Amino acid sequence: MAKILILLAHPFLERSKANQILLDSIPNAEDITLRDLYELYPNFTINVKLEQSFLLEHDVILFQHPLYWYSCPPLLKQWIDFVLEDGWAYGKNGNSLRGKKWVQAITTGGSREAYQKEGFHGYTIDEFLLPFKRTAELCKMDYQNPFLVQGTFHLKEEDFQRESIRYKKFILNMLEANHG
Repeated sequence: MAKILILLAHPFLERSKANQILLDSIPNAEDITLRDLYELYPNFTINVKLEQSFLLEHDVILFQHPLYWYSCPPLLKQWIDFVLEDGWAYGKNGNSLRGKKWVQAITTGGSREAYQKEGFHGYTIDEFLLPFKRTAELCKMDYQNPFLVQGTFHLKEEDFQRESIRYKKFILNMLEANHG
C-alpha cells in the first residue's frame, strides 16, 4: 500500500464548494495524511523540518489546490520554495524525494475549453503546470497527470457529486498501487 500525503492549499476554503466537496470525499484511511496548509500556517511561518519529515514518510505527495492566477495559492508556493531545499530535495546530495510521486488535484473556475490553445486563456493546463512538472523532475520525483475539476463556476449539484466520487476513486487507486 502506498502512503499518501495530501497538502491542501486554499486560502478561502469555506468559499470553495469544489474544494470542500473534494476534501469531504478523501477516504478516511490510516495511509492517508491530510495537512491543511492555511490552517497550519496562517502567518506563513512554515516549519520546514516538520514538513520534510512528512514528505519522507509518504510515497505519494498530492497537492490539492485551485489554479490561482495560473499557478498555486501563495502559501503553497512559499511551502515549495522553503521545504524543497537545495541539498535536501534537489542539487548536490538532494535525493530525499527520489522516486516519490508528485500529483496535483486542481480546480479551475474556467472550463476545459477555456484552457486550450484556441480557448480564452490561450494555453493548455499542461502548459500552466510546467513549472510544477519541472520542480518534480528536479527533485527526482515521478510527476503524474493532475486530477482536474474544471468549470467549477458552472457545475450543478449532481456534477459536484460525480466529481466527489471520481476523486475518492482516484485516491483509492493511488493508495492501492504498489510503491516502487
